[in-house]
Amino acid sequence: MELKSTTTTFFALLSFSLFSQDMANYTGGWEGKIKTTKEFNLKVAIENLDSENPVFKIYNHRNIIDQKFKKTNSLGLKISFSDNYFFEGTVSENGKEINGFIKSGLLLYHIKLVKSKANTFTGIWNLLMVDELKSLDFYLSVENGKGNDYQAYPILGDNRFTGTWCSNFKKENDVIYFTDFKTGLQFKGQLFKNNIHLEVLLGENLLTEIALQKSTTDWKIGGFASPNKTSTLELTEMENRIAKDSYPNTHSVLVSKNGKLIYENYFQGYDANIPHDMRSASKSISSAVVGIAKDELLFATVEQSIFDFLPEKYKCLKDSLKSKIDIQSLLTMSSGLDADDYTQERTSLASENHYQPTDDWAKTVLKAPMLNTPNTAANYGSANPFLLGIAMDSVVSGPLELFMDQHLFQKLNISNYIIQTDLQGTPYFGGGMYLTPKDMLKFGELYLAKGKWKGRRVVSKKWVANSFKEHHHLENVPDKNGYGYLWWHHTYQVNGKPINSIEARGAGGQYIFVIPELKTVAVITSGNYTNGKTQQPELIFEKHILPYLKK
Repeated sequence: MELKSTTTTFFALLSFSLFSQDMANYTGGWEGKIKTTKEFNLKVAIENLDSENPVFKIYNHRNIIDQKFKKTNSLGLKISFSDNYFFEGTVSENGKEINGFIKSGLLLYHIKLVKSKANTFTGIWNLLMVDELKSLDFYLSVENGKGNDYQAYPILGDNRFTGTWCSNFKKENDVIYFTDFKTGLQFKGQLFKNNIHLEVLLGENLLTEIALQKSTTDWKIGGFASPNKTSTLELTEMENRIAKDSYPNTHSVLVSKNGKLIYENYFQGYDANIPHDMRSASKSISSAVVGIAKDELLFATVEQSIFDFLPEKYKCLKDSLKSKIDIQSLLTMSSGLDADDYTQERTSLASENHYQPTDDWAKTVLKAPMLNTPNTAANYGSANPFLLGIAMDSVVSGPLELFMDQHLFQKLNISNYIIQTDLQGTPYFGGGMYLTPKDMLKFGELYLAKGKWKGRRVVSKKWVANSFKEHHHLENVPDKNGYGYLWWHHTYQVNGKPINSIEARGAGGQYIFVIPELKTVAVITSGNYTNGKTQQPELIFEKHILPYLKK
């Protein structure tokens, strides 16, 4: 009897393992706990750089990557540590630090490694953007399960992480696999009858593992307190409205005047160390990179055709009208391409929603029809700056991201940032960089100071002037804003008097306001991606900040 019972149990388990893994049974919410708040805050180290066998390491409480590598030259490093993952950087001239990027998924994470007395360079890789998780809760939403088909989306209790973009859903027997193509994280889940054992990996290397159970209660997400503010500016009414959710999803407000920080406050758990998703506000940074390349004589003039910079395979898409698309037209949204990203009234053939799902973004954009002759009418869209990124990648001698770091970010003492790439790994100039609000403020102050930072020239005065010049009005936005070199123009009213602002703007409410007449820069970051309140920072700025600055 005992043998028969054991045999029956064995075959029952075998039957479940081989035949009963219908993903319909797993559809729904699952939850578990991350082991530590620093689980995704990884240490990066390079040991014995001057030896024949230097070592590259990535670790948390476990050793994740530990491998020897060969130096490419005395200053440049490129270390592949798994399929589609690498670190690339340069050693400073004084030999005391290494600045570079870890490429993981669609993101280039800037890493600054500082040399210690032990001849080891060390730094931090905040894989989920936040410096430390405020919640250990981890959730998995399994959706549309049927047979071997499903989708799965990890969600953190700490919603300051901007979320995953998962794809490549596969299932083999009782194991599921999927990828977050944004961060590059790989997921492997072992299916059991009442739980899922989930492994989180960097390539084939285990980062952490989480035991998941079926959710029986509502998920708890967000709701964190922020640190105390720094302020010599009284904005009590604004703070009360944010606290009462009258200005929902406001993450930070910072103001500087005459180069001095006069207000800094964070909300909903955000703080000074978290790079924020700038979305299209980083288009203005793309403009600065183009200006620096021009200052460095890497191309001759903004009147050059985009086809002067493109790979040969795209030349067949050139015609008499498209040949007139030049750098200036791309900077001013006046290429003439059907590149409308702003309005939802129609789906443009070169909009992000149209070209990003394709295998060749540039080909899709360049095949789009022309609406206007270049440099005659402006329509806001991300295809224009996307082409600028391809152009700049073609003129710099090394990786574009290293050029950006050396010629812009290092000069502003900005090291905690992330660059989103296109499918070829080139920095995406259409938007998607992550900077801390304080570093966004620095960038605004650079332009307020006409291209100088702490007395040092970073961007030419002429380029800043041309960037702030109103070249066209945007035809496809409600306010018909004036537009410069990837900078918006807007006029506010304070006590019946107009105040002119030049702005970097991004979806969800990411703003850098530059007010030359008041010698003021302000930054507001937000999370209003789906509720129609993208322009809420304009209301906050006009009603609560400008009146105090005018006093």
